[in-house]
Amino acid sequence: MAITAAQVKQLREVTGAGMMDCKKALTQTNGDMDAAIEFLRKKGQAKAEKKASRIAAEGICLIAQNDDSKAAVVEVNSETDFVAQNEKFRTYVAKVAQQALNSAAEDIDAFMAESWIDDAAKTVKDSLVDMIAVISEKLSIRRFKRIEEKEGCVVTYLHGHGRIGVIVDAKTEVVNDDVKAALTNVAMQIAAMNPKYISQADIPDDYKEHEKEILLAQAIEENNKLPENKRKPQNIIEKMLIGRLNKEFKEICLLDQVYVRAEDGKQTVGQYLDQVGKANGTKITIKEFVRFETGEGIEKRQDNFAEEVMAQAAAAK
Repeated sequence: MAITAAQVKQLREVTGAGMMDCKKALTQTNGDMDAAIEFLRKKGQAKAEKKASRIAAEGICLIAQNDDSKAAVVEVNSETDFVAQNEKFRTYVAKVAQQALNSAAEDIDAFMAESWIDDAAKTVKDSLVDMIAVISEKLSIRRFKRIEEKEGCVVTYLHGHGRIGVIVDAKTEVVNDDVKAALTNVAMQIAAMNPKYISQADIPDDYKEHEKEILLAQAIEENNKLPENKRKPQNIIEKMLIGRLNKEFKEICLLDQVYVRAEDGKQTVGQYLDQVGKANGTKITIKEFVRFETGEGIEKRQDNFAEEVMAQAAAAK
C-alpha cells in the first residue's frame, strides 16, 4: 500500500526515529502504526517512543566560538531542570553547539539531517534519539543561530549556566581587549534587559502603529475617567502619546537603553560604545545580536498534584 507523508510524520512524532526509517517501517507493516512502532523498537530506532507527547521546556543554551570571528548558540530542551544539569546532557549540548558552529544548514530541518559531528554514519537527529535513550526524557534541539564577522568581531556571554545565551556581532577596525570587554558588557546588557531591536530605525512600521493605537486607546480611556473640567483636549493627548512612545521605544532598543553599569545612571549603551570607540581610535557598530533564553515561548505543563494522586488512587482500585 502507498505510505503517506502524514503517516510518516505521525510515526516520527511518536518514536523520534528518522524519516526514512519511519517510511521503511510503515512499508514493512503495510501502514499499521502499532506494528511500525514495534518494528522500530526491535531495530533499536524507537528509543524515544511515547516521549514525543511530553513537554520539553527546560534545558540549556550553550555557545561554541571560533576565535573572534565566528560563534553559534543552540537551545536544547529537556523535560526537567534536573536533566538540564546532567553532565552527559551538557556534554551533548556542547557538541550540538560545535555542530552548529561548523554547519552549513539554514534551518533546523536541514541541521537535523546533517551528518553528526561524532559519527558521520548518523545524522544529528539520530544522535538526539540516542541521547533520549540515555537520558530517558524527551529532548528537543529547538533552535540554533550562527554568526560570522569579517570586519570586526563577535563576542559571547552565557548567563546562569546556560539559562541565557547571547552573541553580539560588531563592526570595528580595532579588536583589542578593551573593545571586546565593552562588547561583553553589551552582551550582559542584552541578557539582562532583553532589547528587541538595535535602534529605533530597526522597529517595523506596523509595530510602531500597533503600539501607537494601544497607547492612544489607553490615554483616551484615562482621560475619559477624569472630571470634565480636568479632561485634556485631543491635541494634548497626542503630544503626551509621543512622549510615551519614545519612552517605550527606548526601552526596547539596545542603543537607547540606559547602560546598566553607567556611573551617572544616564549614559546610554550607544553613548558607552562611542566612548570606548573614541578611546581606542575606532567606531564600534553593533550589526546584530542574538539572545536565546531557555524555554522562551514554550508553554510549560502545569501539573496538579492533588488530581494526580486521585487519579493514581482511582487506578489502583
